[in-house]
Amino acid sequence: MKNIAIYTLTSELHDEQAVGAVTREFLDSLTIEYDFRGSDFSDFGSYPLCLIFVRTGGTEGIFRRLLPTLSLGKGEKLYLLSSGKSNSLAASMEILSYLQQNGRQGEILHGDPGYIYRRIHMLSQVEEARRKLRHSRLGIIGAPSDWLISSHADKDRVREGLGIELIDIPMQELLDAIASTPLDTIQTPSIQALSSTVQADKELAIRKALPGAHQIYLALKTLVERYQLQGCTLRCFDLLSAVHNTGCMALAQLNAEGIVAGCEGDVPAMLSMMIAQVLTGTSGFQANPARIKPETGELLFAHCTIPFNMVEHYELDTHFESGIGVGIRGYMKEGPVTIFKVSGDLSRCFIEEGELVQNQAQPDLCRTQQIIRLSDSSKAHYFLTNPIGNHHIILRGHHKALLQEMMGTATQSQS
Repeated sequence: MKNIAIYTLTSELHDEQAVGAVTREFLDSLTIEYDFRGSDFSDFGSYPLCLIFVRTGGTEGIFRRLLPTLSLGKGEKLYLLSSGKSNSLAASMEILSYLQQNGRQGEILHGDPGYIYRRIHMLSQVEEARRKLRHSRLGIIGAPSDWLISSHADKDRVREGLGIELIDIPMQELLDAIASTPLDTIQTPSIQALSSTVQADKELAIRKALPGAHQIYLALKTLVERYQLQGCTLRCFDLLSAVHNTGCMALAQLNAEGIVAGCEGDVPAMLSMMIAQVLTGTSGFQANPARIKPETGELLFAHCTIPFNMVEHYELDTHFESGIGVGIRGYMKEGPVTIFKVSGDLSRCFIEEGELVQNQAQPDLCRTQQIIRLSDSSKAHYFLTNPIGNHHIILRGHHKALLQEMMGTATQSQS
């Protein structure tokens, strides 16, 4: 089954043979893959993206009778495809107005074939991502860190808006899993990535910490499998005192494997990472701004872990604040990036594009450090006047339009 289905509305006054010829010509011009369902709406809603092709005028009454039979989720939009021939557009406008009068959202897809193709492609990505999010499970291991006083989430709104179930998992359960996981002394390739800047005594400490860091990774995998999670966020600073190690390496590896893994129990950051991953297919770097130049739109982001699949190479160091365990200094390819963050109640989000202009390795910051210049320098004031917490998600590539489409869909589903 393809991701797109096309259903049709046709007035009985029009000649089917003539309408059929126009239909084939129009749909062929869009160069998309689809299942043609015609006037059989019995499986409407079973495809990620369902399009209703209003082929002719005089179909408004047909649609009004059809609407109550359509399988539509709360807040789900209807997409009307219009060729512009046989009064297709006029009928589509009347139908859209009727939808809106009855509290429904919709959109007419109309224009030149290139525009319609791009719009359908984007909507297909968004609807496929929404399907992946539905019924997914994300774990909150140990609750948000005490200093994240604004970084909680409204579980009911997250479930209603995105279909994501948030699962609370006690920190003790992770500690028990760590204790029952054998300490693996196998030397991994990571040991060759020791930072060239570390001194001999620190190098020895990192080497000793690596088996324990791998043990934390295996314990987290145990919880992921036990609770059937697609991702998690970890109250990682508790590990410093409990096992004298860090979760930085474990989170870097989990993200590289496609399991969303966030730091410090930051739930909105985890949600942002999850949304971005299913929508763009890429991992996200959870970091906080350390320095900002409002007049140039230049920001320095830093954190002690980054997904291994986001970087060209990386080095191992200690965790910055504590000086123990294993931290990751990753070097991402310079170029286009997107900064993204959604609030815990899904009521607002920040999405802005920019350029990664430099990776750096200063000793007075968390280990992975990125200097990013925003495409619109004025957007830097957001971080100083109306931020959504401190952590934000850095994505490789420019994805603003796609994320805006996704978040517009998600927030509408709450109303």
